[in-house]
Amino acid sequence: MSPSSAASVGRVRPPLMQPPASKSATPRSAADESRAWVEALRSSGPAHEEAVSRLHALLVRGARFEVGRRRASLAHVRGEDLDDIAVQAADDALVAVLRKLEDFRGASRFTTWAYKFALLEAGVRLRRRAWQEREVVLDSDSWTRLGGSTAGADADAERGEVLSSLRECIAERLTPHQRQVLVALAIDGVPIDVLAERLGTSRGALYKTLHDARRKLRAALADEGFPVEAI
Repeated sequence: MSPSSAASVGRVRPPLMQPPASKSATPRSAADESRAWVEALRSSGPAHEEAVSRLHALLVRGARFEVGRRRASLAHVRGEDLDDIAVQAADDALVAVLRKLEDFRGASRFTTWAYKFALLEAGVRLRRRAWQEREVVLDSDSWTRLGGSTAGADADAERGEVLSSLRECIAERLTPHQRQVLVALAIDGVPIDVLAERLGTSRGALYKTLHDARRKLRAALADEGFPVEAI
C-alpha cells in the first residue's frame, strides 16, 4: 500500500472491526483469521482497501483506549484534541503495521499483534503532548545532589555512602553524553521518546547509551564493594 492510500483512510471511522470477509460460513481458527488478514493486506484492489479500512478501525479503537486510559494525566487537553491524537496515532500505527507485515510470524492473533502498534503510537504521542510545554534541561545537575544528606540510622548512612559514591562515578566514569542521557532518563524522568526528539536521535541509540552508562556505573560501584542491583 502506498503512503497516499494509507493517508486516504486517516480520517475514516468505520464500524467496529470485523475480520476480512470469508467465502465460507464455517468458523475459522485464530490462525486462519490471521492468515486471511495478511493475505488481504498483501493483495490489491477492493480486497486490499477493505482490509486496510478494517485494520484502521481496529487501530483507532486501540489508540482511543490508550488515550482514555491516560486521560487523567492530560486534564488540560481538550477532548477533541485527544481524539485527534488517537486518530493520528492510528494513522502512524497503520503505516507501521503495513511496513512490518513481513515480520508477523503468527505467534499471536494478527489483530493482537497489530493492536500493540496503536497502543505504542498513542503512548508516544501522549508523552510528547504532556511534555510539550515543559522544559527539558539537557545538562541538568540533579545528579550532583545524590547522597547530599543522610539520617543517623545505619541503613540510611550506608545508603548515603552508596549514593555519594554513585555521584562520584557519574562525574568521573561517564562521558558527557552518557551523563546527559542517564540523568535525563533515570533521574529527571524524561520520557525516552521526548528525549530522542529533543536530541534528534532514536530511541534505540538512547537505550544503548543508557545501557553503556549503567554498565560502567555497576562496574565502578562493584570495584568499591557496593551493591549494584538498583543501577
